[in-house]
Amino acid sequence: MMDTAKTATNPLIEAKNLRIAFGRGEAAVEVVHGISFTLGREKLGIVGESGAGKSTIGRAIMRLSPPGARVTADRLTFKDVDLLKASEKEMMRLRGRRIGLILQDPKYSLNPVVPVGEQIAETWRLHHPGRAGAREAAERTLSILEAVKIRDPRRVAKLYPHEISGGMGQRVMIAMMLIAGPDVLIADEPTSALDVTVRLEVLTLLDELIESRGLGLILISHDLNLVRRFCDRVVIMYAGRIMETLKASELDKAEHPYTRGLLGSLPSIHSEQRRLPVLTRDPAWLLGAGAAR
Repeated sequence: MMDTAKTATNPLIEAKNLRIAFGRGEAAVEVVHGISFTLGREKLGIVGESGAGKSTIGRAIMRLSPPGARVTADRLTFKDVDLLKASEKEMMRLRGRRIGLILQDPKYSLNPVVPVGEQIAETWRLHHPGRAGAREAAERTLSILEAVKIRDPRRVAKLYPHEISGGMGQRVMIAMMLIAGPDVLIADEPTSALDVTVRLEVLTLLDELIESRGLGLILISHDLNLVRRFCDRVVIMYAGRIMETLKASELDKAEHPYTRGLLGSLPSIHSEQRRLPVLTRDPAWLLGAGAAR
């Protein structure tokens, strides 16, 4: 478990009063309402229902929001870089090289007509232009495929995305994000398309790589049980607002009624309930942030 004091004083990412809206003028609709959080060298889970704004936040950090989006904040930084004021050239150097984004379905994230090894090597060449020889890029590709525990990396590197399984595709995506040596990974539902066994393998792999490389991770997920076991801290979001922030190990001690409702809606093999409780939403939750620790 990470030292929360160190996280607070040496954040990799800091967001203060982050707001994201779509549209202009009176027609603008705000979807993220003044949220604040920090990320250190830890695993931070962001959890909430669909439409809570989780993925929108991840893309705002990467400056990959759609053209119609308006992102404002009192502070939005990666280390000493102001992400709102950075030029597009600066952001191109940050994306992949310093901050990696792992999307949830490799079938839609990988180029279908290029072998996966070439796609990984291209990432290395893009972020290391001074030593971007084909031979070194190929060696780095095989090395990172081994690091994500792909057997026979030489064979797999020559395969096209449709020739590999979902689990292997997710490992390829992780390899592509790690080869440039980022400080932060943003993983948007990275295991949602995988079966239970493969999901465990991918999470174990991510955990080992994060610990060994000292990375910060933002894990965007719907799965409370997953973040409880995998993350250090958890941010609970509802309708673009943070309801509660707490240690993952203390999730069962959550105080906000929304978090309690989410926990109560989880099925359990140890429960004899015939029906799961239905979460009752309180309009007062939309008036301000909930409890935070």
